[in-house]
Amino acid sequence: MYYETVFIVNPDVSQENTEVLTNELIEKIEQAGSRIVKREYWGVRPLAYSIQKRNRGHYALLVTDGAASVSKLIDETLRLDERILRFLTTSITELSDEPSPLLRRRVTAATEESKAETKETEAKEADTKEEAKAETKTEEVKAEPKAEEKAAKEESGEATA
Repeated sequence: MYYETVFIVNPDVSQENTEVLTNELIEKIEQAGSRIVKREYWGVRPLAYSIQKRNRGHYALLVTDGAASVSKLIDETLRLDERILRFLTTSITELSDEPSPLLRRRVTAATEESKAETKETEAKEADTKEEAKAETKTEEVKAEPKAEEKAAKEESGEATA
């Protein structure tokens, strides 16, 4: 049986300390004879309602594979930790290899941002190339009258000779 646990850590705790807290929880789970199937950090997100006068929190997801006693261990550990604002453990029957919907949205947003940055870079490069071409054309235009003057002088020199 798989168990999915989502917990919210106090936003006053740093991201590094949230990772340490998650690692400690994982160690307890593995010592109890279970294994971690999936681990995701969703970042600092706004809460739906205020909890302990906090409006934001660090969200994390753990999916474990093990007995029901492990689920009780997780709940007990999270209940006793003062840094945890809320948690919820549910049992799931099917395991998905895909990232959670929240993580997919974050990855999609990051991908869109990188695409936008790439388009901006390409546009700047195109502008730079156009400016270089314009400068080259300007230099050619400046050089052309001199060539015409030389040709005119040569023609007049031939005509006079």
